[in-house]
Amino acid sequence: MGIFKLVLPKMGESVSEATLTKWVKAVGERIDEDETVVEVATDKVDSEVPSPVQGILKEILFEEGQVAQVGDVIALLEVEGAGDVEEPVATTAVEATTYEEKKHETSIPGLDVLERQSTVSPTRERSATNEERFYSPLVKSIAQQEGLSTEELGEISGSGSDGRVTKQDVLNYISQRSNSGSVSRLAVNAGPVEVKPEKQVPATPAQVVKANNGDEIIEMDRMRRLIADHMVNSIRTSPHVFSVVEADVTNLVNWRNKVKDSFKKREGENITFTPLIIEAITKALKDFPMINVSVDGHNIIKRKHINIGMAAALPSGNLIVPVIKDADQLSLVGLSKAVNDLAVRARGNQLKPDDTQGGTFTFTNIGAFGNIFGMPIINQPQAAILAVGTITKKPAVLETEAGDVIAIRHMMYLTMSYDHRVIDGALGGTFLKRVGDYLENWDKDREI
Repeated sequence: MGIFKLVLPKMGESVSEATLTKWVKAVGERIDEDETVVEVATDKVDSEVPSPVQGILKEILFEEGQVAQVGDVIALLEVEGAGDVEEPVATTAVEATTYEEKKHETSIPGLDVLERQSTVSPTRERSATNEERFYSPLVKSIAQQEGLSTEELGEISGSGSDGRVTKQDVLNYISQRSNSGSVSRLAVNAGPVEVKPEKQVPATPAQVVKANNGDEIIEMDRMRRLIADHMVNSIRTSPHVFSVVEADVTNLVNWRNKVKDSFKKREGENITFTPLIIEAITKALKDFPMINVSVDGHNIIKRKHINIGMAAALPSGNLIVPVIKDADQLSLVGLSKAVNDLAVRARGNQLKPDDTQGGTFTFTNIGAFGNIFGMPIINQPQAAILAVGTITKKPAVLETEAGDVIAIRHMMYLTMSYDHRVIDGALGGTFLKRVGDYLENWDKDREI
């Protein structure tokens, strides 16, 4: 009999680690080829690791709840044959995804070149002391957002496997640095910058909330904790500005009512308002490409592709944002099918690694919950997010050749939050108005 080393396989372009959430098989159990051995979770998507061989689970090397890196041996299988069996190259793609678009947000001085060299196996990077060290994309993302230099990362003691620096290690370091009023190091790729002491600001103590008699304490699940951290980091990162417009979408509503039955009969699925609004957004982004950007230190990354993130509520109450890649290249039928497909797979926990990566602009439909408008938080590292409210009938003033008249119209609020570091009110407001114009001027005779 031989021993097969089961490794944590590649899980997407920038995914380097995963949490083992549940061992489906126990030690001593027989495993067929392609049968699930363990369930894992990355930042948003739960998935499964299948066995590429047939054998018996001999030993589990990572317990449930532990974090493993891509390429780590997580279990040993006893297989037919003599001697140890080398594990194959990890090409079995686990259906998982990353916390955010880390490839473009991790430009820490000295690390950006190494990040571009990241491939299948985890990237090892040199710290200021020339000691070989691994930094996960999430750690590098936090470091970039908090302005930590390579030298500072090298100073952090890692509590992870083989001394790896974990997210909590970085957060603890940042907390200690804030309390001690240490020097701020700016993450600017353009070259050396003058380092000035931070203004002494009293540290805000963590709020202590006590449960009263009869209160129920509910621990956040993994996804809710990630969402909470992501939202707090977004507010810390971007100065949010909000603009609101109200659009008369009567022509749009009437057109959809006219075509929805024939569309469903022909395509086998519904056409909702979501792809219609996304089409208007993509047109406006082409008109105003400086909305489709990200911030990297003092640099602005102008995105070539228009990838629209579509916020989707899950049955668990959590939120996930699958991405429609190159949305501007899709027809309205293509957009509709992409929207429906991602929504169904999101609710069924069947999203693939790339489905939530690479977004450049996010759209959320809060009108689905009966809300008229809201002010969403930017999905980092993007620079803007647009929300639409419910469509309601209202009396509105119309200009006609015979004079102004009051008529019942279908009205909808559009709200956009944007990063004031790179998008000012004139640009943000004009872009939002353009989206509204595209919706208001919908061709009611359009063929699909």
